[in-house]
Amino acid sequence: MSSSNASSGWSPSAGGRNPRRTGLRRLFPTWRMTAGGILLLLLVLSALFIAGYLLVKIPSANAGAIAQSNVYLYSDGSQLARDGQVNREIVPLSQVSKTAQRATFAAEDRNFYHESAVSPKAMLRAAWNTASGKGTQSGSTITQQYVKNYYLDQDQTATRKVKEFFIALKLDRNKTKAQILEGYLNTSYYGRNAYGIQAAAQAYFNTDANKLNTAQGAYLATLLNAPSEYDVIAHPENKAAAQARWDYVMDGMVKERWLTATERRATKFPAVDKAKGDTSMSGQRGYLVEAVKTYLSDNKIVDEETLRSGGYRITTSIDKNKEKDFVNAAKNQLLNTLNPKARKVDSYVRAGGASIDPNTGQVVAMYGGIDYTKQYVNNATRRDYQVGSTFKPFIFASAVQNGSTTQDGRKITPYTVYNGTNKREVVGLSGPTGYAPANEDDVSYGSITATSAMDKSVNAVYAQMAQDVGPAKVKATAVALGLPSDTPDLTTNPSMALGTATASPLDMAQAYATLANHGRYTPYTLVVKITKNGHALTLPQRTAKQVVSREAADTTTSILRSVVNGGTATAAQASGVPSAGKTGTMEQDKAAWFAGYTPNLASVVAVMGQDSNTGKQEPLYGTTGLARVNGGGYPTQIWAAYTADALSGQSAQNFDLSLEQGASAPPATTHAPQTSAPPTTTAPDTTAPPVTTTAPDTTAPPPDTTAPPATTVPPTESTVGGTDAGAGAGGATTGGDTPGVPGQ
Repeated sequence: MSSSNASSGWSPSAGGRNPRRTGLRRLFPTWRMTAGGILLLLLVLSALFIAGYLLVKIPSANAGAIAQSNVYLYSDGSQLARDGQVNREIVPLSQVSKTAQRATFAAEDRNFYHESAVSPKAMLRAAWNTASGKGTQSGSTITQQYVKNYYLDQDQTATRKVKEFFIALKLDRNKTKAQILEGYLNTSYYGRNAYGIQAAAQAYFNTDANKLNTAQGAYLATLLNAPSEYDVIAHPENKAAAQARWDYVMDGMVKERWLTATERRATKFPAVDKAKGDTSMSGQRGYLVEAVKTYLSDNKIVDEETLRSGGYRITTSIDKNKEKDFVNAAKNQLLNTLNPKARKVDSYVRAGGASIDPNTGQVVAMYGGIDYTKQYVNNATRRDYQVGSTFKPFIFASAVQNGSTTQDGRKITPYTVYNGTNKREVVGLSGPTGYAPANEDDVSYGSITATSAMDKSVNAVYAQMAQDVGPAKVKATAVALGLPSDTPDLTTNPSMALGTATASPLDMAQAYATLANHGRYTPYTLVVKITKNGHALTLPQRTAKQVVSREAADTTTSILRSVVNGGTATAAQASGVPSAGKTGTMEQDKAAWFAGYTPNLASVVAVMGQDSNTGKQEPLYGTTGLARVNGGGYPTQIWAAYTADALSGQSAQNFDLSLEQGASAPPATTHAPQTSAPPTTTAPDTTAPPVTTTAPDTTAPPPDTTAPPATTVPPTESTVGGTDAGAGAGGATTGGDTPGVPGQ
């Protein structure tokens, strides 16, 4: 038996079942060992999978993925500017064209809607291609790429890939395919500092994502593979490669039946816009953006800190064409005539302006300066230059509103005669006040109507009228019309007539818009719509209200028509439309103004003097070689050129005025004005604008031709009302204007 066992090779240690493995067979595992090893591996992998699935959580979004820029739009919806550290605007999937979505599938993941969050097949293929030298490939689905963009980072590490894998699986259970695609399109990088498809559409084609056509959508999908390399403007040498990739995307759309073969043949490689430099705040953009930010903050719509978080889409009231018209008017009428190398004073020149639709209160244009990146301060909103005689209409409007009379009991109308003697002392109820303002160039006008005194900007008359009405009432009227109640140097003494208040052009445009709207005040706005992530924010209610009577506003308009037709603002006639307005010049010609309006557009222009190095206000004597710069010159010329262009193509609209009683025709007899000095021998001026209460005012009134008296009253040196410009001893010439020639 033992001999037999030995000869057969049987061994008790084998248990009588497994023969001893000899030779090369010993080098290979048995099938049981193989099966056991596979089973063990599967158990380990399963354990690792379960552990990974349980341990890896969906994290919060990384900061870079949700950072957005704020987008500012003109009123027509075209882009004005962007700001923010990351050039991204998150848009809902409904705001991305279907053809752009399908192009993305064709480029990145054609089975997106039909496969799971991860594709083992694609991952293995990518690994093989990478290992075999065919280039590094991710093999990631759109879901995985979204996870990488939104939750993780771009590091090519094993740890990141493992996290990406598990988060993608979980995300596929928590979000719909549409939500994942939307997130992917908003977080992908397309080159040119454009994050997300909306920013990319603007960067490459100057359009919105919902307007992308097939060729454009396919090009943006091409960029996802190599954003910088496939930018055919930045790298024209790579255009062939970019077009080959574009062809791949287009052919994929045909293969997936998203595009017919006929449509494919008809579609050409798109024309790509040149890359834009960082000009987001250059020109007027910066001025407009800063003004909008201030408006949003002041009106408690969005505070500055919250706005910095980004993601706001702000449609402004700024009309793109009118904004261009304002810029062109400033350039053509003033800036192009400056020569700082030849005249130092020309380097001091600053210009600013604002334009409002009186019927809606919308700010339709604003001129802040030559360039926000060169002159930071917005000349349209700054409040540090005196408004000069542009304040005088508020005095007259207040007189009519309050039914005011002169010191000797005469009702104040456009025909009321005042004493326009230079440095005439203002008279109060208790007698002379001690305040004796000078007229410009010390000219005396003798007896002169309120209308002609407005035409010639006579300080002596309107200082007395302010006293007659009551300075506190005048201030209340100015504030009701639209001047901020905290306007610097908005005094309550007769010196207010000389325009000592330092309001901004925007403030003044608001007040003049109220006059143009027949005394109905509508708070101005710079924003007509604001949204964040597609949700609209509530804007303030802006209800129009009658702040002065229509008669007060319209009668003021009637005498401001006279200023344009025969006074200091005749240059405004170049607008070619019926206009009303008032000029103003600050003490020492440090600023010159024109505030004017038509029935449907109120605009204010200011030319200011400032040394860029010191910030000090400087006189503008000698600017462009002229002796003087006053309101009837460059400001009125800019206003006229802008208004003509802004209203071109529209029918000229006439004023429809409803005047106060006694304002439509001169009185049968006139009364000599009360004076604090011997009267002059000059005959009273009885000229007045021939306006009616029903028919449109289209006739220019004759100018006041009253000659100055042969002798004038000696000046009174005492002052009342502090040290406001023009109120001091000797009577400074603040507020006056010389009619006719610009610069006089």
